[in-house]
Amino acid sequence: MSENKHPLGLRTLFFTEMWERMSYYGMRGILVLFMTASITNGGLDFSNASASAIYGIYAAAVYLMALPGGWIADNLFGQQKTILFGGIVIMFGHLSLAVPNMNFFYLGLILVVLGTGLLKPNISAIVGGLYENNPSMKESGFTIFYMSINIGSILGFFICGYLGENIGWHYGFGAAGIGMLLGVLQYKFNLKSLGDIGLKPSNIISQEKRNTYRKITLTISLLTLIFIFSGLTGLWSINPIPLANILTLIIASISLIYFLYIYFLGRLNEDEKKKVLMIFVLFIGAALFWSGFDQGGSSFNIFAKEYTDRIIFGWEYPASWLQILNPLFVVILAPFMSYLWIFLGKKMLDPSLPFKFGLGLIFMAIGFVIISIGAQVALSEGLAGAKWLLLTYLFHTIGELILSPIGLAAISSLSPKRFIGQMMGVWFLASSLGAILAGLISGQATNDGLSSMPGLFNQIAIIGSCFGLLLILISKPIQNWVFKKS
Repeated sequence: MSENKHPLGLRTLFFTEMWERMSYYGMRGILVLFMTASITNGGLDFSNASASAIYGIYAAAVYLMALPGGWIADNLFGQQKTILFGGIVIMFGHLSLAVPNMNFFYLGLILVVLGTGLLKPNISAIVGGLYENNPSMKESGFTIFYMSINIGSILGFFICGYLGENIGWHYGFGAAGIGMLLGVLQYKFNLKSLGDIGLKPSNIISQEKRNTYRKITLTISLLTLIFIFSGLTGLWSINPIPLANILTLIIASISLIYFLYIYFLGRLNEDEKKKVLMIFVLFIGAALFWSGFDQGGSSFNIFAKEYTDRIIFGWEYPASWLQILNPLFVVILAPFMSYLWIFLGKKMLDPSLPFKFGLGLIFMAIGFVIISIGAQVALSEGLAGAKWLLLTYLFHTIGELILSPIGLAAISSLSPKRFIGQMMGVWFLASSLGAILAGLISGQATNDGLSSMPGLFNQIAIIGSCFGLLLILISKPIQNWVFKKS
């Protein structure tokens, strides 16, 4: 393979991820709107706080399941098979959401969570594996791969958003299921392009130990199924807001414990320990970033529905369509960002990882200053123009492009090789923690109506910019320390 040519397997993973993200974001785009819609409009008539909490729990659980998903691939099935299993489970989850029944609604969310946990960390790990012998192209490859996420998002928001808001919510959910079916078929028919990468479990263990792991996994799976179906039959119920608070503590604790486990019990050498500490610093930055960025599916979505003027040429377009702005900006800007890192690398001017993360947080903070102004305009005039969300998504997208694909490439490069799948899972815990915080923040921002939005959005801007500046200030010393040979 030419050093300046991307591997053929990237195309297979590109389209698999595109269809998976079409289904995920298409469903996510209408989820909060469906839950808060009145019964007469086909919704569930949940309060903004409850709907935001459920959204946060769901989004957090999606990323939380990436940790066992990575472990299963590393120890039992290999990444290729685990991705296929995950895609099939996701497909059935979306089709379950298409059934107009409360039990099928919750079952669908659970299936999407479980399937995404199997697929998400492992497809990213294989992308990294494709560039094992060509590391100089890795960041560029991950940025191109990241475009697939956003092309899929555009399709999902456009198709599922229109069907959900204008035809019927369950038609939108059904379209997401069809999208995932296309992704599964495309992946299955093009598996050969991946070669041996991710074909077998990366963790070399005895067959006896592998059989023990299989029995443990099967037992946990059966207990989980019993627990799920006992809830669906009404044997127990939950209040989403206290659960979201508890889950925040659980995810934060799991993350910290896992980092401590890898650091102290992972049999790491000194260089590997330094790199794991670097990942931990980036983890905190990523969690803060996603807690703000994920307002797109919750408080920003409600702001678009309730407080934004969406009439164009006499026609009111769906609120979920405004979420298209983020992936659209990514598709437009991603090639330039991909080239920028290569160009700066050739000039020996490529910023360090902490510097990039700090910059991403500052762009996120600027976006919140803008949407805060938009909320104040809506308070005084009744409705705000769509330009406020457009500008917010623009700055959030620039921050995302600086932070997210670079983060994936960093985990692939910094992680100890024998823990690569699990470390990808740990990395998605940052998204999980950010998502659950986003749900709680959204509930605070929207439950008292528009009046509570400006102050809370400004608080997020202050916190994000302060931590971003801190990362920029410590970027050079921490970079020098991590990559100085012991």
